[in-house]
Amino acid sequence: MASRYENTKAIKQSGTGSLYYVNTVYPDIPPRDNDYYVITTIEDRLDLLAYRFYQDSGLWWIIASANSLPGDSLYPPIGIQLRVPTNIQSIISNYKFINNGI
Repeated sequence: MASRYENTKAIKQSGTGSLYYVNTVYPDIPPRDNDYYVITTIEDRLDLLAYRFYQDSGLWWIIASANSLPGDSLYPPIGIQLRVPTNIQSIISNYKFINNGI
């Protein structure tokens, strides 16, 4: 499972040596013709949907970002239509570029 924090920059504060992290920035994820759409039910969680579509539950943030959901819960609202992007390699590449300059 890929950690969504693996490309988050850590900065050591001069003088105190304290370590802090820079805010993570997520890429825009425009809709594509081959994206999947699901209507959420009471059993749905973003990590389970990510595993079902990507075989990696750690990529739940892609579904959350694509649907402008807050990142503080894995439970989407019941009965809404969620877009599940299919171009995950491009999204991950953009994420790494934005946050690490790779």
